[in-house]
Amino acid sequence: MSPDTTYLARSADGRPLLGDETGFVPLSAADPGLESIEAALPAAAAGELPDPADTPARRVPSEAIDFGLPIPRPTLGKLWGIGLNYEEHAGDLDEERPTEPASFMKPRSAAVGPGGPIRLPPEERTERVTAEAELAAVLGRSCSDVDREDVDDVVAGYLPVIDMTAEDVLERNPRFLTRAKSFDTFLVLGPAIAVPDSPAEFAERAVRTLVNDEVIAENRTRNMLFSPRELVAFHSRVMTLEPGDVISTGTPGAGVISPGDRVRSEVEGIGSVAADVVGRQR
Repeated sequence: MSPDTTYLARSADGRPLLGDETGFVPLSAADPGLESIEAALPAAAAGELPDPADTPARRVPSEAIDFGLPIPRPTLGKLWGIGLNYEEHAGDLDEERPTEPASFMKPRSAAVGPGGPIRLPPEERTERVTAEAELAAVLGRSCSDVDREDVDDVVAGYLPVIDMTAEDVLERNPRFLTRAKSFDTFLVLGPAIAVPDSPAEFAERAVRTLVNDEVIAENRTRNMLFSPRELVAFHSRVMTLEPGDVISTGTPGAGVISPGDRVRSEVEGIGSVAADVVGRQR
């Protein structure tokens, strides 16, 4: 965890939490007016979250907490994904560099919290699933037609995520992208929303995809074709963005996964999330 960052999270049993590098306290103990993550997202975007250090409640270290989905399902909004946002990854897939974001959407039912598990679909539906690490932005305020320079005023914070794809489905026809991305458990959200104390810098943050502790792919956010702020601004011109919307910003690369594997997404200065891959869905 970063020393200059505040974190919003939820325990596995649904308790909203506020934390920093030393641990977490109940969100309502820090501010009785913030009784939910839904209430805290606009405060995070406005830079108005309380300081956990000013709270008399005892802080619990993160390793002692069983984290759940950081954004509860009623609040979790539109889930955008971005393809081919690292030039090297596009080259690996023999794709031309896109001139505008190659975006798609995933259903809310695809999202699971830290640990997953990631449940693979039956083999008759897909025989090859890949997993990839990504940095995601979480919206804190409703907005439309936002300028890039104003994005920090509408973003609550950032998350590490793991995104899955049924690659053999996609390879049959690129129009099958939504189906290939939409199976249950095909998006693992990190344990806590990182809310930087000052505007986040993305020049040198490493993003890594790991399968069974092996680094499958790694790149730095400076090599994104479209920065996180550009992606938020671009999609705000497509539709109104709302608190709880999540925009994943693309991956440096993916690895094929099988039952028994453990996948990990690491985003330097933001956090990490891991999930186990279990037997196929029935």
